[in-house]
Amino acid sequence: MKLYRYLTGPDDSAFCKRVSAALSKGWELAGPATLTYDPEKKTVICGQPIRKDVPDVEWSDDVTLSDW
Repeated sequence: MKLYRYLTGPDDSAFCKRVSAALSKGWELAGPATLTYDPEKKTVICGQPIRKDVPDVEWSDDVTLSDW
């Protein structure tokens, strides 16, 4: 099964730690990071697509992506 996630959050160390944690669990970058600006919060928001191949597992709506 191929899994896909798109992590988002403010451009801060907490976001970088979330991406690093996912990479350490076997997720891989699935493209470049994106940036946008939230004028209400006056902050930069990051997005990072990640993916993971999980053999011998069938997809269902009950799959919780953060468990992998």
